[in-house]
Amino acid sequence: MRIIISSDHADIALRQQVAEHVRTSGHTVTDIGPMTSDSTDYPKHGEAAARQVAAGEADLGIIMCGTGQGIMMAANKVTGIRCGVCSDPFSARMIRAHNNANMLALGARVTGPALVFDIVDAFLDAEFEGGRHGKRVDMITAIEG
Repeated sequence: MRIIISSDHADIALRQQVAEHVRTSGHTVTDIGPMTSDSTDYPKHGEAAARQVAAGEADLGIIMCGTGQGIMMAANKVTGIRCGVCSDPFSARMIRAHNNANMLALGARVTGPALVFDIVDAFLDAEFEGGRHGKRVDMITAIEG
C-alpha cells in the first residue's frame, strides 16, 4: 500500500521511525515532513496528508502531533477522510474494520515508540468488514453534504 505520513514539529524523530517501520513492512511511504524542529502548525500538515489520501495519491495516511487530536481534527475536515486518534492496537484495528478509516492519528507525546508500532501494524493489517458497518460508514459520509 501507499502510505502518506506527516506530523508537526513535536515528533519528527518518531514520525521517521514509523516511516521506516512501515517501509520494512513492505509498504511505500511518502513522508511529507516537516524535516526540522522549527515550530509549525499541525492543521496544515493534517490537511496536506488528508488531501493526498482523498485524491487517491495514497491509500492510507498516518499523522502525528503532540496528542494526535488537533491534527486529526484538521484531517477530518477534508471530504472523504475518516481519521481517528488511537492509543491502543484494538482501537486502531476497529477504526479500519468497522469505520473504514483511511487515516490514523497518533499522539507522540502520549504514546511510546514500541506501542506506536503495534498501533500502526494493527491499523495497516486490518480490513474493512463491510456489512452492517458499510451502512454506518455511508451515514457518516452523508454528513459531509
